[in-house]
Amino acid sequence: MKKIIEIIFVTCSVTFILSSCQQATDETSKTSAAGDSTSVTKEPLPSWNDPLKREIIEYVTKVSKEGSPDFVPLADRIATFDNDGTLWAEMPLVQELFAFYRVKKIVQANPALAKKQPFMAVVTKDKAYFEKGGEKALIQLVGATHTGMTEDQFEADAKDFFATATYPGRNVPISKIVYQPQLELLNYLRANGFKTYIVTGGTIELVRTISESLYGIPKNQVVGTTFKYEFIDSNRSIMREPAIDLLCDKSGKPVGIQVHIGQRPIFSAGNERSGGDIAMSKYCQGNRYPNFQMIVNHNDSTREYYYQEKDTASLKAAAQNKWHVVSMKDDWKTIFPQ
Repeated sequence: MKKIIEIIFVTCSVTFILSSCQQATDETSKTSAAGDSTSVTKEPLPSWNDPLKREIIEYVTKVSKEGSPDFVPLADRIATFDNDGTLWAEMPLVQELFAFYRVKKIVQANPALAKKQPFMAVVTKDKAYFEKGGEKALIQLVGATHTGMTEDQFEADAKDFFATATYPGRNVPISKIVYQPQLELLNYLRANGFKTYIVTGGTIELVRTISESLYGIPKNQVVGTTFKYEFIDSNRSIMREPAIDLLCDKSGKPVGIQVHIGQRPIFSAGNERSGGDIAMSKYCQGNRYPNFQMIVNHNDSTREYYYQEKDTASLKAAAQNKWHVVSMKDDWKTIFPQ
């Protein structure tokens, strides 16, 4: 729930106006909208540095090479990636920007709502309202901005948001805040028979809107926070109800993986910020096949951002369990697509 709560608290410091407001082989051919440089090249992982680059290649080679004692059957080569802070930047969260986009549209359509909660708290940047209201106020806002519409209506809004939004602080489209090294890694894994999934604390439908165009991951390979749904017979559509069905964060991530994928991954990638990917990493490490866990450390204030958890829980868990820590500063030659 912490990651979704950040949607409220972090956003209060952001300007309210958005100014311009298959399988294996099939997946291998997909390229990201970020550019041709994400396609599989003769040199694997060109934006990565050794020794981590070498460790990734050695792992992928041993589990994908027939005859290897560590060979993993094709059907079991599952890789799960967190999204926020792992595949794209999260300062601020894209989810929070979308929430503000929705509030703006709703208030424009019905100005009277600007004087009602939770819209008034967003418009006036009333952080205290959400601090005092806690989870109840949060669910109220999420329900007001993400539900009460059909899936078709939500998808249309999400597409418009991604087509018009500019990322604060960098003034670039959302497509330009993805991490170039991770795009290369996704393609490299797919080229070696892995099926790649996104497992995000964000809402599943928002990420599905862009998963294929940005990452080459089809929408049915996205796992995320979901709402309860209802089928409306009169217009034969699915309506969202203002209630969360699965919070896909922390211990909810292994649950989401089981529900949507039905098997443990052998490769997982997350990041440190809220401890949200520790459970997924542990779940991956419990696989009977050779496995690989990765935690991205945001330690590059020059090219991206510098931040850590107060208790450094993710980095401590990585050290204790011998997971691989990605130093943005040292392991990545470049961070964003050129």
